[in-house]
Amino acid sequence: MRILFVILAGIILCAQGLSAQTYEEMIKKSYEYADANDFPAAEEALKAAMRLEPANKFNFALLTNLGTIQRRQGKLDDALISYTAALSQRPKDELILINRAELYTEMNETEKAIGDYNTLIINYPTHEQGHYNRGLLYINSGEFLLAQADFEMIVDTYKDTFLGRFGYAILEKARGNYDESEIIFNYLGDKYPDNMRVLEERAELYFLTKRNARAIADLNKIFKATAEPSAELYMLRGRVKLAQYEKESAAIDFKKARDLGYNEEAVEKLLKETF
Repeated sequence: MRILFVILAGIILCAQGLSAQTYEEMIKKSYEYADANDFPAAEEALKAAMRLEPANKFNFALLTNLGTIQRRQGKLDDALISYTAALSQRPKDELILINRAELYTEMNETEKAIGDYNTLIINYPTHEQGHYNRGLLYINSGEFLLAQADFEMIVDTYKDTFLGRFGYAILEKARGNYDESEIIFNYLGDKYPDNMRVLEERAELYFLTKRNARAIADLNKIFKATAEPSAELYMLRGRVKLAQYEKESAAIDFKKARDLGYNEEAVEKLLKETF
């Protein structure tokens, strides 16, 4: 999950007087707490700063950081309130729009996420990340032509784009055009050999095309290089192992994915195939 923080150095530099110094100090404390992964304390520090100066013109930035801190804690509804309050002050702000769109995506509110990306792209027509993220949402919604338009815009605008080509590879895989998808993944894999996202998507492609040995080779590289593999990675490796009749090992991966928060119903369905 990509989380963006607003840089508040300008606020600190602009702080004046005793009350402003206290405001400044609470902002500094919020950073210190966040750096120490003490997110509840960081949240309270930001709230304290805004209580001290509720009319401060920079509170949109504090609200954005507050939403991010709440999101880190899994308080998604609270994060939505904070991002929305920030946007009420800065409705065209690039950073806040991306943050809320990503939060909507995390909450499975696809249409609302697309709405925020639409607003972003209206104001920043060639926004690479915005088009890429919206393209992925269109893929998940089965709107392949709309996704293609987003990725075409990126490729046409940014000559050496990674995101545009990567999005195209994911799109072609979703369409079932596996040969075209593999060509792009291989190109990106050669150019960006340490990019774990490319390896993960290509591993799934190999699995879908029943080339499980190649899938495992890519997954082994990811697990070796990744300190904390995601639930999705454990699920994918478990599915590959199950296809290779390594049922006991597959069951271990499925259980690990469940422990990391993967959909329990989906995990249990696959676990039954390991008995």
